[in-house]
Amino acid sequence: MPTTSRHVTLFHSPQSRSAGALILLEELGADYELHVLNLKKGEQRQPDYLAVNPMGKVPAIVHDGALVTEQGAVYAYLADLYPEAGITPAIGDPLRGPYLRWLFYYGSSFEPALIDRSLKREPAPASTSPYGDYDTMLKTLTDQLAAGPFLLGERFTAADVLWGTALRWTTMFKLVPETPVVTGYIARVTSRPAVARAAKIDADLVAAQNAA
Repeated sequence: MPTTSRHVTLFHSPQSRSAGALILLEELGADYELHVLNLKKGEQRQPDYLAVNPMGKVPAIVHDGALVTEQGAVYAYLADLYPEAGITPAIGDPLRGPYLRWLFYYGSSFEPALIDRSLKREPAPASTSPYGDYDTMLKTLTDQLAAGPFLLGERFTAADVLWGTALRWTTMFKLVPETPVVTGYIARVTSRPAVARAAKIDADLVAAQNAA
């Protein structure tokens, strides 16, 4: 029998990659609770959390006993869990395929390229590199953004939560150029009320962790 509860637990740390998942939960109007980890104290490497995610990474979610890790999977799962929010194209919608493409492009191509670039490492040969080369990877993304206003055109989706937050931090660290296309897109995504609500939650969590 399908579950009737949509209550979600998010394993979260402020000022980390899980900030986007928190924003998404706010966008969805989801029923959720936070299990907060202090990364500065290494709580993500303690046995209790490694039993949740052996990689010691956030975000992770638990819903109805199901554990989901990896950002693309977390975003897809949460948005499908709350379809009435209207930010996930359903199966049969022509945008479903492009939506999934961009959710998973982040982890399969964008982040590996960014890590190589930040560490000044030469990428693997194109035949074995997950992203080919950095310039092509980034142009593929920015060409998509240029059609705007959002990643899939006029429709805002959960993929924009992922990419808006990712591009905000990668431009801050000068890993992605602050072109008008990129900065305009970041501004459109991060001006949404859910981002402000999540930022307030995170600010309070940081204050509590610093005071502990």
